[in-house]
Amino acid sequence: MVVSDPVVAVLGLGAMGLPMAARLAERFAVTAFDLTAGRRAAAREAGATDRRTAIEAVAGADVVVIAVRSAGQLDAVLFGSEGVAAHLEEGCTVILTSTVGIQAARGASARLAEAGTGLRLVDAPLSGGPVRARAGDLLIVVGAEDAAYAHVEPVLRMLGSTISRVGALPGDGQALKTVNQLLCGVHIAAAAEALALADALGLDQAAALEALGEGAAASFMLANRGPRMLDAYGDDGAEVLSRLDIFVKDLGIVGDAARSAGMAAPVAAAAEQLFLLGAAQGLATEDDSAVIRVVAPTRRT
Repeated sequence: MVVSDPVVAVLGLGAMGLPMAARLAERFAVTAFDLTAGRRAAAREAGATDRRTAIEAVAGADVVVIAVRSAGQLDAVLFGSEGVAAHLEEGCTVILTSTVGIQAARGASARLAEAGTGLRLVDAPLSGGPVRARAGDLLIVVGAEDAAYAHVEPVLRMLGSTISRVGALPGDGQALKTVNQLLCGVHIAAAAEALALADALGLDQAAALEALGEGAAASFMLANRGPRMLDAYGDDGAEVLSRLDIFVKDLGIVGDAARSAGMAAPVAAAAEQLFLLGAAQGLATEDDSAVIRVVAPTRRT
């Protein structure tokens, strides 16, 4: 059954979950949960009703939005000792917004269907960052069967300006997001290497960035991460908008997917090594633009 104004629970109020909860609260009744009390308070200030546990948050919810960092966290929030799967209302649909990999999404969908009557998962990983999440301007790729998609479409429309339904099964959204993250990770690594080379050749990096942005070498990641790469050398580093360890995770998912498909992905593997080195050097919680400091630890000019 399609509910035009569903009750929505948001589980996970991190960099993406909190602005999504705030956006959804503009139209829907939203309950929200996070392990951190400060994040719950921020959701309350944004118009959501905060709950002290995930189980309390999903009580009466028609739709549950999950925004976690990893497949392990997804498994815990749904099926762990305090997991919500056994407490969901009949017919509830879960929207998985995180990038966790194809098999994790398919496995969660199958277990959810076994956990209760009419429980379904919509695989909807998203891109765009916190600012666009708050504005409802995300890119969302969706894998879902028809009835599940129809049930959550009003919620997705509040969150995304571009929604691409790429398949009829959970896991299909993860598949396309995996391809997307391959390109994004490689483009960030390539931008870092290019700007580091500009510096090594004695060029002004800011001027080089501006010139490159006007020609065939331009890319979204060069334009978006380039200025932050220049900030990465400052005392405070770049503003953290996307943590470096996110691409350690995502490029790991890319590698796993490529191997399972029997395909080599040498460029993605090389980019993954840069992010792994960055994490090993203590940059895991810094902005992913800090990967330039793996290629060139200091600026020459």
